[in-house]
Amino acid sequence: MSIRERMSGNEAVAYAIRQINPDVMPAFPITPSTEIPQMVSTYIANGEIDTEFIPVESEHSSMSAAIGAEAAGARSLTATSSAGLALMWEELLLAASNRLPVALALVNRTLSGPININCDHTDGMGARDTGWIQIYAENNQEAYDNFIQAYPIAENENVHLPIMICQDGFITSHAVENIELLEDDKVKAFVGTYQPEEFLLNPGKPIAVGPYAISNYVMEARKNQEIALENAKQVILDVAKRFAQMSGRSYGLFEEYRTEDADYIMLIIGSAAGTAKQAVDELREEGKKVGVLKLRVFRPFPAKEIAEALKNCKAVAIMDRCESYNGNGGPLGSEVTAGLYRNKVLIEAVNYIYGLAGRDFTVEDAKVVFAKLENAITTGTPVEQYQYIGLRK
Repeated sequence: MSIRERMSGNEAVAYAIRQINPDVMPAFPITPSTEIPQMVSTYIANGEIDTEFIPVESEHSSMSAAIGAEAAGARSLTATSSAGLALMWEELLLAASNRLPVALALVNRTLSGPININCDHTDGMGARDTGWIQIYAENNQEAYDNFIQAYPIAENENVHLPIMICQDGFITSHAVENIELLEDDKVKAFVGTYQPEEFLLNPGKPIAVGPYAISNYVMEARKNQEIALENAKQVILDVAKRFAQMSGRSYGLFEEYRTEDADYIMLIIGSAAGTAKQAVDELREEGKKVGVLKLRVFRPFPAKEIAEALKNCKAVAIMDRCESYNGNGGPLGSEVTAGLYRNKVLIEAVNYIYGLAGRDFTVEDAKVVFAKLENAITTGTPVEQYQYIGLRK
């Protein structure tokens, strides 16, 4: 029997952490993720969980402590945003290359400069090549559900990689929505206990974690890490299937919204997918064949699956809430178009940059994008690539 509640995204993630009751949580405050460790520490102070909370002096230290705890055999996690994730940069790579299934609640916020505390995906996308699994949420319900699925994915014997559960700063982290929670005993049974095969404090079985490797071994280690990330794709689907049996809520690598007969599709990630869906519903009433492909799993990147989902449409708008500064588009724009090309899906693909540092993305903005796609196909008018939406003149 699900529990109906009203919660912010941060509250929902903290509640999931309480239900999981991990062993160790080091954390350092940074807006807009500060509430998560604050709420977890309150659960600990009230005796609701026995997680060891470690206040540290920086985000670099929080990830360092999480890595140390995980290497010692403890289920560990932390939470951060923006510059906090950037300060963890070195440690992110270490967590992944050491194959430690640390969980990170990432509340997406733009990186400087100028200094700004609002949402875009600069932080998460900036860490896309660190070897972490990345799963994004559209709303508070998904943030909660994704975190419950995090450890069964990361700790799987065929994966053993760290995982980021991402949600949009302020838009979901602080906004209150209706949510359905699961009972504590169901969550505990679903997540299970962490029983690593190898760990530092295993008596009589000494191991080294993070040793120096000469050139003869590093490439093989990297390849094994890449194989594990590829393995994660099927594990994510398997865990989602188990989760659906328990909760009734289904998840995949992405969500296809009214795309079955769509000529024009918007590919988008995070909370703005809800805005895009509203635009689709309104345009469908006008007879327009439009749809949304909402990407949930960004790492491992489901290139082949995206190409398959888009192959029958006439044009796709690829929406980036992040600037790559490569002069050619955003991270999604680069990876989706590469995936389409490699899988020989030759459709019109236009990359847009939107919503940087919290700039509004409206239903009307989404409708304009769809109109430009349709105009390009029906009239042959070239569409300007790499456009900024809502840019002030």
